Amino acid sequence: MDITIIIPLLNEEESLPELSRWIARVAFENQLSYEIIMIDDGSTDHSWEVIEQLADNNANIKGIKFQRNYGKSAALNTGFQQAKGDVVITMDADLQDSPDEIPGLIQMIRQEGYQLVSGWKKKRYDPITKTIPTKLYNATTRLITGIKLNDFNCGLKAYRNEVVKGIEVYGEMHRYIPAIAKWNGFNKIGEKVVQHQARKYGVTKFGGLNRFINGFLDLLSVTFVSAFGKKPMHFFGTMGTVLFIIGGLLTAYLGIRKLYSVYINEPLERVTENPLFYLALMAIILGVQLFLAGFLGELIARNGADRNTYNIAKTIGIEKKAERKATT
Repeated sequence: MDITIIIPLLNEEESLPELSRWIARVAFENQLSYEIIMIDDGSTDHSWEVIEQLADNNANIKGIKFQRNYGKSAALNTGFQQAKGDVVITMDADLQDSPDEIPGLIQMIRQEGYQLVSGWKKKRYDPITKTIPTKLYNATTRLITGIKLNDFNCGLKAYRNEVVKGIEVYGEMHRYIPAIAKWNGFNKIGEKVVQHQARKYGVTKFGGLNRFINGFLDLLSVTFVSAFGKKPMHFFGTMGTVLFIIGGLLTAYLGIRKLYSVYINEPLERVTENPLFYLALMAIILGVQLFLAGFLGELIARNGADRNTYNIAKTIGIEKKAERKATT
């Protein structure tokens, strides 16, 4: 199969018929074998009924319905597990991502050798409450990750199949898929300017300021997890050891100073009256706590359960293993 198109959605019943027809036309014109996996992330409208009708008329359309809303990362990760196409493309369901970009994305993957290509909506039609936080978020992400992309969070992306099988997306980490891919050894990451279309139906599901704050916190989280997720003792243990040594040196200094004053019979304030005593005590306590946090983190990291288990209510054209992965 040439391509898998993964479409996470929440309450997008109006746009789905037009989007599926648009994708089918592009695939036909470019002689591409394809599958569309629509993941209904707990919609409260008639999105699932629309998906069922579309699947009845087009065998290339498959569907997964979550029992409740888990978020875009959960939907993408579930779609990644099921993707069969050589090239995997993700796009939003709101018609703001143009399927006409698909051939260009495929060319960059197949002919130019990229492992991941991220869309860049250079000209946007979003309100200022969304565009300003997005610019700040992208600048911060570039600085921390070292990946020179202008639009990390664009929903329109293309991947080699081995990339989506080799990464895990959870929580709200879909914003940082390029960074996750890089930290998993997929370094050939490119960018393509894509058309951004004004929203035709419904309303946006993401807020401005809240999106930026959550995005920044997620960036710190994914950076830490990528660097120390499998070896938390390296972070907490190092910090704990340094603080413990500092506290020990301060304690030794105070003890020697007190003994010397006794030896020369020179009056000196009590140790507990010296501010250094409390700094030493705090450093030792924090050092021990951080060391224990690292030790416990190691136990959790080596024995942690699977994070990506979701309660799937219904499926269309999906192998049974997807349902067996569901949990209550």
